Amino acid sequence: MRALVWHAVGDIRYDTVEDPIIEDDRDIIVKVTSTAICGSDLHLMNGVIPEMREGDILGHEFMGEVVETGSGVGNLKKGDRVVVPFTISCGECFFCEKGLYSACDNSNRKADLAAEAMGHAPAGLFGYSHLTGGYAGGQAEYVRVPYGDVGPVKVDSDLRDDQVLFLSDIFPTGWMAAENCGIEEGDTVAIWGCGPVGQFAIRSAYLMGAERVIAIDCVPERLKMAEERSKAETIDYSNDNVIERLKEMTKGRGPDRCIDAVGAEAHGHETCGAVKPEGAKKPGDKADNGTALSDALTVCRKGGTVSIPGVYAKELTLPFGAAMNKGLTLKMGQTHMQKYLSPLLDRVQNGEVILDDIITHRGELKDGERLYKTFRDKDDGCIKVFLTP
Repeated sequence: MRALVWHAVGDIRYDTVEDPIIEDDRDIIVKVTSTAICGSDLHLMNGVIPEMREGDILGHEFMGEVVETGSGVGNLKKGDRVVVPFTISCGECFFCEKGLYSACDNSNRKADLAAEAMGHAPAGLFGYSHLTGGYAGGQAEYVRVPYGDVGPVKVDSDLRDDQVLFLSDIFPTGWMAAENCGIEEGDTVAIWGCGPVGQFAIRSAYLMGAERVIAIDCVPERLKMAEERSKAETIDYSNDNVIERLKEMTKGRGPDRCIDAVGAEAHGHETCGAVKPEGAKKPGDKADNGTALSDALTVCRKGGTVSIPGVYAKELTLPFGAAMNKGLTLKMGQTHMQKYLSPLLDRVQNGEVILDDIITHRGELKDGERLYKTFRDKDDGCIKVFLTP
């Protein structure tokens, strides 16, 4: 089959690779009908995330048709149309039973490697380094889905792929980011990053009762989308001091809730442009930048909440004294996808949330090499790339 494959920092290619096969009774094989490039994929491209290896198949946002099932899968059959969550979870361990699916104890097949780096191993993820299991991703024609009886959600409606694909990651991630804030009616929520997760965090915050959402970025197209489609107030940090502006907009108190939807590759103040792999010759070489998170901890009101869906890989220097002395609550983590897929699919099918309006670029899998660079460099107003094999 054909797939988008990581070869080195900055080097992603459209290659021929081996077809996946059933390896366990709970596996399914999915013929991919749609996939996407996520901002988190750029962390892999740019050398932020350790333990990438040449030949790794990328991609964790995908959906398609079930073409084969293991003998232990009773809830799906050949021909079913499914959206696959980016987290791989067994559904049976201590953490899965508590609904903490991204902390699954059984799905990370490189658990020792992950525990050495992080203290404990998180769940396995598709197409996202050997710290999260080294699983082949979904930017491919076919993919093996472990624990196929847990997580993949069947889509029976006539909604197009582009209307439901983002249930695989970015809509649930934006939703959990807002949910983690504990939003109360009338709250003001500040969100760093107007990329796809940021856009869905804005929309989710309003659905949860926020009165105001203030979104922060420097890319004109993203700020315009946040204003016109997601209905947020905006701050362009290349023109304004974010902390001072947020204090002005909240009469000195600070936002009630803050969301860091940027993560490890934040820009510094008064800079704007593409984040590229300078300084990284191998995976993990590039340092994390905590600028967005630092701002959030500094400006969030006393007793407020900071939610962190943005991906980080290493140590950060942060104003932790501000967090402690202001009594902030911090909530973070990879998304507990299996908890959210079905209820959020219902919201999409009911027309409460539109997902496809963030797509700016479409192409085939073979266009992936070019579109990765377009997305990384923010060329041509690129915000979200949708691919079909």
